Amino acid sequence: MSAYPEPIRSELEALLRDYARYVINEAWPLQRKGIIPAGAVKKVAAFFSHLASFEPETKSQVSLHRATLSEFNTFFEYRRSRLYSVTAGIPPVMWYTVAVGAIINVFMIWLFNLRLGTHLLFGGLISFFTGTMICLIALLDHPFRGQVSVSPQAFELIYNQMMQE
Repeated sequence: MSAYPEPIRSELEALLRDYARYVINEAWPLQRKGIIPAGAVKKVAAFFSHLASFEPETKSQVSLHRATLSEFNTFFEYRRSRLYSVTAGIPPVMWYTVAVGAIINVFMIWLFNLRLGTHLLFGGLISFFTGTMICLIALLDHPFRGQVSVSPQAFELIYNQMMQE
């Protein structure tokens, strides 16, 4: 935005700051609860309408504006993907596959003719590994929900480094 002429530069920067603050302070806590935040729709629409209303006067401004619109489209796609990921998770068929794989592991261990101590050690290690993998899959199933989730740290970093007034 710093290459745009005034007054649109200040207006766009203010809208971006407002959007970043909203994402950090309001949207991310809602995402952690599994709720898709709807408040940013108006903020993104206002930013786009200001951006689209700009009329470039020079060739460099035309080039800058074209690149900015392209980056806005990329931003919009990433935003849509992030919002979709709030409620999206691993399909049930994948969970069934994991469960069947764990059961097959248990039966495969029973097929070995080992001493009791070796059998318990081997079975315990494989069960521990399988349980750990199932736990990891369950924790990462919804990347934006719960305590073990993606944080708004990237937004906070950008806001603190580039957007503070």
